[in-house]
Amino acid sequence: MGTCVANPRPLQPIGIFGGTFDPIHFGHLRLAEEMAESLELDHVRFIPTGMPPHRSRPRTGAIHRLEMVRIATANNPRFMVDEREALLPHLSYTADTLRALRAELGEQQSLCLLMGADAFLNLSSWQRWQELFLLSHIVIAHRPGFPQSTWKDAMPEVLRDEIDTRMANPQDLAHCAAGLIVSRAITALDISATHIRETLHAGRNPRYLLPDAVLDYIYTFQLYLPEMP
Repeated sequence: MGTCVANPRPLQPIGIFGGTFDPIHFGHLRLAEEMAESLELDHVRFIPTGMPPHRSRPRTGAIHRLEMVRIATANNPRFMVDEREALLPHLSYTADTLRALRAELGEQQSLCLLMGADAFLNLSSWQRWQELFLLSHIVIAHRPGFPQSTWKDAMPEVLRDEIDTRMANPQDLAHCAAGLIVSRAITALDISATHIRETLHAGRNPRYLLPDAVLDYIYTFQLYLPEMP
């Protein structure tokens, strides 16, 4: 087992899944579902970002993105939505969110920060990124047939050092509150929010890339659509 903030009694881990969700789509939902099942998570907590520090401002306001996440996750009892970042009037940082969750859920609760391999490769650019390991585990989702050695070679040396020190097995997550890295292969769904926005802006239909109820919401509020002359 890698470096671990020890947990004296196993607690079913909670998944933390942040993002702009601009808009939320089946790729996001499938990742959360497979992680919840394979890691035996108590639940996955979706946390839509209000103003992310690592990328440009989302195309759509936080309230709309928050509502789309609520709609998309409403029928899954293992999903819940956390609005704290979406309602902030300033930039939101993952370290601050995890620290707040840790204060609410207790020092012994196992927390798993879920992210894709691409996001992990950029982790060392995040503010106070090393603090994340004191607050949660990090679970990296990657496509099948994409060996760890491939993306490990592409990451900065500081991240390779973390991988070497902290890599663990999924069953270890419940025995520690934080500090481990686990990687999991998930179903490869080549869906991106950027493609969905571009499809809508071009006047095409992105049906079957995201839930129908989310698409209905997009059309109701005229989100991402071509500007009327």
